[in-house]
Amino acid sequence: MEPVREKLWDPALRAFHWLLAFFVIAAWVLGKFGPANMWLHFWCGYAVAGLLVFRLIWGFVGPKPARFRHFLTGPGKMLRYARGMFRRVPSYWPGHNPLGALSVIAMLLVLAAQVGSGLVSDPDDFINVGPLAGQVSQATSRAAVGWHNLGAVLILLLVILHVGVILFYRFWKREDLVRPMLTGWKLVRRDD
Repeated sequence: MEPVREKLWDPALRAFHWLLAFFVIAAWVLGKFGPANMWLHFWCGYAVAGLLVFRLIWGFVGPKPARFRHFLTGPGKMLRYARGMFRRVPSYWPGHNPLGALSVIAMLLVLAAQVGSGLVSDPDDFINVGPLAGQVSQATSRAAVGWHNLGAVLILLLVILHVGVILFYRFWKREDLVRPMLTGWKLVRRDD
């Protein structure tokens, strides 16, 4: 069946995606290479928190392609998709494919954990204490520093995977996944 051009990603979801990318990258870079006083890193983290709240809400009340129930599937559909993933043809999947959906959920969960650990983190430097560190035990706030460092590594790995898959689709499957996230329009196959 011939693919059709369809309006898929709404402006709010596209803005969320690019703002999240910007603030996650900025927070990561500031966390690794920024000044000793992490106030900019903190504000990037607050922006990520706000974006995650928006995405959670939008996942239930937004347009159909943005809703979690639209792109979360069972293991059977995931396995069927995975079997044909390496064929050198575009998938023209209408939205996030079943494996991409797992990536979305993984990224959202890791980012939520990262925000949470940052909020309660106390690195014992008297400067960069998370605003909610006093609401948890000292042991938890100190452990949160390690969780936050681990989260930074996991986020880096997920971002590398995300970009790698986009490149795989572009050059192996000959399917552009970036333009639809810029314009909202995507070629989709209606037989899926």
